[in-house]
Amino acid sequence: MYIRKAKQEDLPILVSIYNQAVLNTTATFDLDPVSIDSRQAWFDEHMDDRFPLIVAEEGSTVMGYASLSTYRSKPAYSRTVEVSVYIDEQHQGKGLGKQLLTHIIEMARALDYHVIIAGITSGNDVSVKLHKQFGFVKCGEMKEVGFKFGSWQDVLFYQLFL
Repeated sequence: MYIRKAKQEDLPILVSIYNQAVLNTTATFDLDPVSIDSRQAWFDEHMDDRFPLIVAEEGSTVMGYASLSTYRSKPAYSRTVEVSVYIDEQHQGKGLGKQLLTHIIEMARALDYHVIIAGITSGNDVSVKLHKQFGFVKCGEMKEVGFKFGSWQDVLFYQLFL
């Protein structure tokens, strides 16, 4: 397995992986699948070295990705980022999330960020466990802020000081 910076030709598979989460999980609060065209602006934001987007690849198959994104737009938040990790359903449980998170945290340190935030939907115990393995600590919870699959969803916030 190889981890590298995402390329434009990866966008269709990244959209496919993301749409798996849209349709089958509460990991994202998007309710409808996104298109490649609608996801282009998100992709372009991550082509700036300040907000990396990396993929885990084996052979020519992209199996998952991780990214750092703006936490909030106000200047005082400039050294805080939000992390996202998505793994293709066919490749979950193989340690890819751990490898991607290892790399993206190293990149955040190299970019001199101070804090990484992870917003995790309550009940996503696999993601909570993964982030805790890296030292993320729970710093908050927002109750019933999303409505998906017929029920209200809570979001847990975890942070890692670098």
